[in-house]
Amino acid sequence: MRRVYQWRYHIVIGVLALGVLGLAWRMIGLMVWDSAFLRGQGDARTVRNVNIPAYRGMITDRNGHPLAISTPVDAVWMNPQEFDIKNPIIGKLARILGLPVKDIQARFHKNTDRAFLYLKRGLSPTIGQEIKKLGLPGIYIQREYRRFYPEGEVTAHILGFTNVDDRGQEGMELAYDNWLGGMPGSKRVVKDRLGQVVAEIKTLREPRAGNHLTLSIDRRIQYLAYSELKEAVVRHQAASGSAIVLDLKTGEILALVNQPSFNPNNRAGASRDSYRNRAVTDLFEPGSTIKTFSMLSALISGKFKPTSTVDTGNGLMMVEGNPVSDPKTKGVIDMTTILKRSSNVGMTKVILAIPPDSLWNTLNAVGFGQLTGSHFPGEAQGVLVKQTPWRPFALATLSFGYGMSATLLQLAQAYSVLGNLGVKRPISLLKQPEVPVGKQVLDAKSAKNILVMLESILAQDGGTAPLARVPGYRVTGKTSTTRVVGPQGYDKTRHNGGFTGLAPAGEPRLLVTVFLHDLRGTADTMYYGGYTAGPVFSRIMEGSLRLLGVPPDSQT
Repeated sequence: MRRVYQWRYHIVIGVLALGVLGLAWRMIGLMVWDSAFLRGQGDARTVRNVNIPAYRGMITDRNGHPLAISTPVDAVWMNPQEFDIKNPIIGKLARILGLPVKDIQARFHKNTDRAFLYLKRGLSPTIGQEIKKLGLPGIYIQREYRRFYPEGEVTAHILGFTNVDDRGQEGMELAYDNWLGGMPGSKRVVKDRLGQVVAEIKTLREPRAGNHLTLSIDRRIQYLAYSELKEAVVRHQAASGSAIVLDLKTGEILALVNQPSFNPNNRAGASRDSYRNRAVTDLFEPGSTIKTFSMLSALISGKFKPTSTVDTGNGLMMVEGNPVSDPKTKGVIDMTTILKRSSNVGMTKVILAIPPDSLWNTLNAVGFGQLTGSHFPGEAQGVLVKQTPWRPFALATLSFGYGMSATLLQLAQAYSVLGNLGVKRPISLLKQPEVPVGKQVLDAKSAKNILVMLESILAQDGGTAPLARVPGYRVTGKTSTTRVVGPQGYDKTRHNGGFTGLAPAGEPRLLVTVFLHDLRGTADTMYYGGYTAGPVFSRIMEGSLRLLGVPPDSQT
């Protein structure tokens, strides 16, 4: 019996010895031959590459004041596979996030197969720290950047805005997104089983901050223009309005404003319609402001001089069976009076007396029917059709601004050519390091004559825009009053009013154009451009000239 037990004893010892040897062999194999593989497997479960957000470049006005900056914010996200939806602390989480508990629970149950789910983004770092202190497994904080616009709705249409990922969606944010956006970095970190970063191994790529962008806008003039336009839109119950201030010497836009506007810092409740930069994207019939270029065509043709006269009769004429009329009988008047009193009959007779293509050539030369070169997203090209042959009535209506469409920015560019005595310069929303080279597109002498003639429009005795006068400065400009197109054609009860002018008249430095669309004031409210847009022009022009230190050129 003892031999049998001894035999069994040796078998057990042998099996145990073989087990020990096997374990030792396996340990040696793991430490020597499989160490690299196992290390790789471990790293795959704990080592991660994570992005380092890049700082988006700042947008400033021409004087360096910030208009758009990126501020650090926190994003809260959940790993549903690690989160316990029954955790009682979920109520505190919901209160801090400002979300209903039911919303968090619903999103959890819909995404149980995912490992990443945003709960809320764009939170202040203070709130992020509060959530972090809760110590909820499966809830994580991620640092991001959010765009902030110090001037709010005042600069909203120029700047546009970014989305939750800090990428440009509208305006200059979109146009220069690649320039502003920068390049995110990357780093290698070690995470624990809960996904928390416990150590940083190394930086793989440093983040590259975006470039700063300096606009041509002067925020002082921008605010002035915005406040005056907003007040006028409310006073005249206009559907919308736009205004532009342009530096004639450089082609730089110093202010560009629209109503209605929106707050880019809090777009909740803002309509898509309020996002439109109407001065650049919306088309309208410019009306009597085109008479300036009609008269310019007449002077360039050589058939008329500023002292030439036209008999407007009783203020009514028929062109191809269609009536062209003036509000009052004018009789025999000279070229300056045609502009001063905005005579449709006088302008029609002048245009029909010169070569048919003359007016179209002038309008095309100053930029109508073309992009201005502002590079603003969504800029409209406008409509300027060239007929072959020209019908007399089409020429007649074109001479006083109907049968074509333009943006307010195109109108500003066209008048800037006059202010520069026939030299056309590019329009820019960026600050220019030097005065850009222009191109002579119109006869300088004729342009000078037109500027002198347009001063009469602001005269107290019969001018259409005496309220556009600017104390201490001579002003030259033109009014516009057009009917709104409705379902049944032109509506006699609805009007647009505008005024475009330059100052100082002797040597123009600034251009201001103002348009109020669909004026719906009371029955006794004057809807003519000189009485609606004219005073707005006056206040914007006066404030802008004084802010820039332009010396007065008049004692009145």
